[in-house]
Amino acid sequence: MASAALATLFGPQINFPPDFNTNFLMLVRWIHFLAGITWIGLLYFFNLVNVPFMKELDATTKGKVMPALMTRALMWFRMSAALTVLAGLAYWGNIVAADVHNGQIQGFHATSGTAMASFFLIWTIVWGVLYACLIPGKGIFDNGGFVGGVYAVVVASAAWLFLSLNSQGWESNRLLAIGIGGGIGWVMLLNVWGVIWRIQKRLIQWTRDNATNGTAMPDRAKAMARQSFLCSRANAFLSIPMLFFMGAASHYPMFGK
Repeated sequence: MASAALATLFGPQINFPPDFNTNFLMLVRWIHFLAGITWIGLLYFFNLVNVPFMKELDATTKGKVMPALMTRALMWFRMSAALTVLAGLAYWGNIVAADVHNGQIQGFHATSGTAMASFFLIWTIVWGVLYACLIPGKGIFDNGGFVGGVYAVVVASAAWLFLSLNSQGWESNRLLAIGIGGGIGWVMLLNVWGVIWRIQKRLIQWTRDNATNGTAMPDRAKAMARQSFLCSRANAFLSIPMLFFMGAASHYPMFGK
């Protein structure tokens, strides 16, 4: 009896939520955090460490190191990117549904259609426009500063358009902030799978063949490597506003009601 009383007096009060939805959303958010840390951590590793490191290696050493390193790193990179975005979309979808429910109670003609459709349409078009800027690969479109400026204008315009289409009075700051931050994350995901991995898997194979069999690197390898680099560098810079808007969702009420 005495030990039970002491445990009650001095023990921590821990009460796990009993409902499924709360536990499910916590699990989804936890997965989102873990996968996101892995994804962005590798992104910063590639841009801050790996790129300058590879420039210091001679061709022979690079041929031995690059295929083994990048095969493993890119596997974790692209899988964590996909898991981050999928978990994030599941969580954001719940927020949209909650806002719609609250908006209908308040008398708004609220529906999730505009928010969800505008999200995927706007940010997928953004990715297409930004990818088109990388295709020429020469002249002004090979200048990182110019490409970065175009990216900034396009992303800012997309964010403004998303907010304009989703300002009916019932949308919360969380819906709108994640709609922008998550949209940037969607663009980054498409860059990972549609550009970076598509190019890097070829470069890895060509580098391996060159180191093993002495097979010459294709003429287009240099241009493809440059395109992949610019895309990866763009993702690194895009992650900065992306992380801001994700944090602002719960901690910086700047949008909506």
